[in-house]
Amino acid sequence: MQPMTHKEKPMNEMPVMNESEGIVLFYPNVPKTAIEEVAKVLQSRWIGQGPKVAQFEKEFSEKFAGRGSSLAVGSGTDALHLAYILAGLKEGDEVITPVFTCTATTIQFLYMNVTVRFADIDPETLNINIDHVRELITEKTKAIVCVHYGGLPCDMDELHTIAKEYGIPVIEDAAHALGATYKGKKIGEISEFTMFSFQAIKHITTGDGGMLIVQDKDIVPKGERIRWFGIDRSNKQKGNWENDIWEVGYKYQMTDIAAAMGLAGLHEFDEVLAHRQKLFQAYRKGLQGARGIKLIGAEHTDRTHAAWLCTCLVEKRMDFMKSLRDHKIESSQVHYRNDRYTVLGGRRNDLPHMDAVEDNYIVLPLHTHMNEANDEYVCYVIKKGS
Repeated sequence: MQPMTHKEKPMNEMPVMNESEGIVLFYPNVPKTAIEEVAKVLQSRWIGQGPKVAQFEKEFSEKFAGRGSSLAVGSGTDALHLAYILAGLKEGDEVITPVFTCTATTIQFLYMNVTVRFADIDPETLNINIDHVRELITEKTKAIVCVHYGGLPCDMDELHTIAKEYGIPVIEDAAHALGATYKGKKIGEISEFTMFSFQAIKHITTGDGGMLIVQDKDIVPKGERIRWFGIDRSNKQKGNWENDIWEVGYKYQMTDIAAAMGLAGLHEFDEVLAHRQKLFQAYRKGLQGARGIKLIGAEHTDRTHAAWLCTCLVEKRMDFMKSLRDHKIESSQVHYRNDRYTVLGGRRNDLPHMDAVEDNYIVLPLHTHMNEANDEYVCYVIKKGS
């Protein structure tokens, strides 16, 4: 098999990867229409937060939020911090969150003096371990944060059962999971708070950006104030900027430049999601029979995978990565256990499932500049070396 053969026309006639680069791990998906829409914004009156942000929020809500409302912000990290504030977390509270995630999930708790209780992973999905969540609950626990690792939804029914029992919210970090579903429901319409990321290499990119979906419409005005210094911007329309600020706010708003990119991505989202899911299924098929490798998240029938990452467990990870690199195929761990970082308190000794896979997980290339022939070549190289 020849590397980098292309059996199919790339989606939307996007340029394929430079063959000299090999098969890279990530590649931003920027629709051609995004360039046109951003140019229009740059020639308009509004380049900061303006009508495009409002339009993006409206269309995003219609597609993903169910009965909820969307708040566009400058990053997924901003969106999570906003969720933690709106959930009422305060100094001295405890929050349960998975140990295996980007630090964007947890770093805000350091701002807030909230104690992080790291839960172990489910070894079959790398998502949060439900049994360990139950063990970690105390009277100080005020929220459960879950991360849909790679795009595969967590066990939401079980998490909500626990949360309801203790009267606390579930906050979903769905940075990986735009377009995923759980038992027929879209991620975004299940929990009190759901965050999405539009960072450079996500399904939809705004360069950097995020969206928070909240199901309680009564707290939307507070969210809008907090993302803009605590100022009630609605008073601007009344010609009055002399309104008071009575709560701490942040500069977390999205710009119309970013929203223009987001709208372009939203309008082609179904095609992007289908393409990524097709690549994920091609990996599933292509890796069957390969020795010493296990694809994570491919066996569930009650939820759909958003296919942001293709993660596998392998033996001798460094040798595996070198073999791929020798064939111009990138791979990486991408995410790390958060308790490796001193700022988050250092390594815990009660996470046996995380310990067991720490040296074995690896992420394979998956993005819109790939086609199924690229997938086949990656699988060919893996099988050849297994």
